[in-house]
Amino acid sequence: MRYGHSLTFSITNFSIFTFLVTRSFCSKARANRYASLLQLCCLQSSISCSFDRAVHAHMIASGFRPRGHTLNRLINIYCKSSKLAYARHLFDEIPQPDIVARTTLISAYSAIGDLKLAKEIFNGTLLLMRDTVFYNAMITAYSHNNDGHAAIELFRDMRRNDFSPDNFTFTSVIGALALVAENERHCQQLHCAVVKSGTGFVTSVLNALISAYVKCASSPSVSSSSLMGAARRLFDDMVERDELSWTTIITGYVKNDDLDAAREFFDGGGMCEEMVVAWNAMISGYMHRGLYKEALEMFRKMYLSGMRLDEFTYTSIISVCANAGFFQLGKELHAYILKTEVNPSPDFSLPVNNALVTLYWRCGRVDEAREIFNYMPVKDLVSWNALLSGYVNAGRINEAQSFFKEMPEKNILTWTVMISGLAQNGFAEEGLKLFNQMKILGFEPCDYAFAGAITSCAVLGTLEHGRQLHAQLIRFGFDSSLSAGNALITMYARCGVVEAAESLFLTMHCVDSVSWNAMIAALGQHGHGIQAIELFEEMLAEGILPDRISFLTVLSACSHAGLVEKGHHYFNSMYSVYGITPGEDHYARVIDLLCRAGKFTEAKSVMESMPCEPGVSIWEALLAGSRIHGIMDIGIKAAERLFELKPEHDGTYVQLSNMYAVAGRWVDVAKVRKLMRDRGVKKEPGCSWLEVESMVHVFLVDDAVHPEVHAVYNYLDQLDQEMRKLGYVPDTKFVLHDMEFDQKEYALSTHSEKLAVAFGLMKLPRGATVRVFKNLRICGDCHNAIKYMSKVVGREIVVRDGKRFHHFRNGECSCGNYW
Repeated sequence: MRYGHSLTFSITNFSIFTFLVTRSFCSKARANRYASLLQLCCLQSSISCSFDRAVHAHMIASGFRPRGHTLNRLINIYCKSSKLAYARHLFDEIPQPDIVARTTLISAYSAIGDLKLAKEIFNGTLLLMRDTVFYNAMITAYSHNNDGHAAIELFRDMRRNDFSPDNFTFTSVIGALALVAENERHCQQLHCAVVKSGTGFVTSVLNALISAYVKCASSPSVSSSSLMGAARRLFDDMVERDELSWTTIITGYVKNDDLDAAREFFDGGGMCEEMVVAWNAMISGYMHRGLYKEALEMFRKMYLSGMRLDEFTYTSIISVCANAGFFQLGKELHAYILKTEVNPSPDFSLPVNNALVTLYWRCGRVDEAREIFNYMPVKDLVSWNALLSGYVNAGRINEAQSFFKEMPEKNILTWTVMISGLAQNGFAEEGLKLFNQMKILGFEPCDYAFAGAITSCAVLGTLEHGRQLHAQLIRFGFDSSLSAGNALITMYARCGVVEAAESLFLTMHCVDSVSWNAMIAALGQHGHGIQAIELFEEMLAEGILPDRISFLTVLSACSHAGLVEKGHHYFNSMYSVYGITPGEDHYARVIDLLCRAGKFTEAKSVMESMPCEPGVSIWEALLAGSRIHGIMDIGIKAAERLFELKPEHDGTYVQLSNMYAVAGRWVDVAKVRKLMRDRGVKKEPGCSWLEVESMVHVFLVDDAVHPEVHAVYNYLDQLDQEMRKLGYVPDTKFVLHDMEFDQKEYALSTHSEKLAVAFGLMKLPRGATVRVFKNLRICGDCHNAIKYMSKVVGREIVVRDGKRFHHFRNGECSCGNYW
């Protein structure tokens, strides 16, 4: 019988052992027999798990009363086979459990993370009974369960009570120190204690010290180079190094973003080439730093050397393919895994399949990602969250919502992904509802969940709700969160309070390029083009490199303010100075800038210089500029091209129809409207809304639905009389229907933005700013009328239309009539 391989007892064998035990009348001999049988139970096979209970049952049936080492062995067996209830029952029946039994139970409770019961055993043990091994067990329990402070305090207690720590003590307490160390002095104190104890030559202790220095180096409040230097000196002085020594120092350099030092160390010699963990650490480090070429080269060397590739190797390199968009390489790697890993264990297949799901959806193959998910033999929450992210990022919100409902469990990441996805894909109201549902179900929101909900407020323009979320964010302690701060900048800006956005930007603990881009965009949208450019220049002076989004925001700011020369300058600097190739969206911004300024010849020149055929956004910019300046031939050409590229878009038909209407070409207006009907294209109805007392009020053109609309019309009539005294005259050229003059004036008075502004003036407290949101571009007459309204009532009125913000104060608008 070979105990090292498997335990194969037959009924006959067990009967022989039973016979031997029952034939032994001497208690000592019987105890030895049972001890021999229990030794077999320690082999941890499927048969031994039931054999231990059989032996114990035989003891009880035969009247044998185990004591001392037999009881301890039984408790140990039950602990190792995860039968802690049996072990504790035995322990409680012992009148005076010895230190071995107590230590065994503490270790068992530690393994399952039950610190409460471990502490109960420890605190119930008299000081006279304790020994170093007993203290080690409790220190290890604290350390393994991430309570570093308690472990260190217990170590101090041990020293105060004159127990001598051994190498196991130091290994555990240094591991605990790594959880809580905040400066080099903490590491140095324990380092000194190690040297004084005489364990400074033990490899396991030195490995733990190196790990503590490495982990402390990751703290933002310390000098990582000093701590890594201390770790390196420890490593160099080691008499004997093992695989953990090498991997700890290499992963230390990697985690502290010193990949050059890690690679120098890695290539310096002395390390066994078969240390897979070190290779994986280097690949992972390159991957996280975005050095995909270096990661792939390291993987190639690892493969060619014939080393064993494990799940960590594969997940890192699949992540490289996902992040870099190397889909073909990722597919080849997938095929290689299927070919070489015939019967992978769950520990291998689960993380690798999760990485593959992410690879496929990030490369735009969501359906293939779903297929991999469906065939996964084992799934965890990471698997479900990965595919949910795929649906959300692809904008397939209906499928994402169905998948979300199917999920067997959810964590805060699940809710955050869904809330953010709804907010960013036109389902902002559903996003806010889901955020509230998450809180009702007992999930405490993280800063990213708050960012998603705040984004929903930005989309809806619900300022008061956004302010409430800002207050909750502070209460939860997330006021220093970068993602939430960036979302708040956008929320305040899109809700018309650019001053609050700017104040937040200036007081944020830290900012990144997203913060700068958000603030530049906010200033541009609110008509502060000069300030937006100044902020962009300040960003460059701070040494923050602009990205493609930065240029989109600054070009938009130039377009809204008519800063043609500045816009040209920034566009030309994209590639020549920063190496960023302009995309079609950048060309569209420049053409919009030129067309708004009436520079159609220059716009045509830019279009001809494009490396590809102009797309929808280019022709839309050209059509919008033509409408502003009444350039019929260019506008008609742009509209015809848009009819070919995007025939279902109602905006093209409406703009062309409006151009014809302004020119009095009513026959052509009728033709365009007939074309819309024939193609089944419906015009998006104009609507405006505002928030009053935490309730959103919506108004349509010629509204007859809102419960207070008649009072609004009466108030508008009163305002109209006061406005006319100041010189307001309705501009009937903005009535885009063929009707009588009196009817035209009435039609202008029923525009949704006028109704919403009037309602706000009626309902909001005296002096409060009125903030109105409109889904389409504000018409010229409404723009002029609201200027007069702001002067009559002496209040600020803010209107956000489909393109930008207009701040009306004392008869003037922030856009300077350029929009």
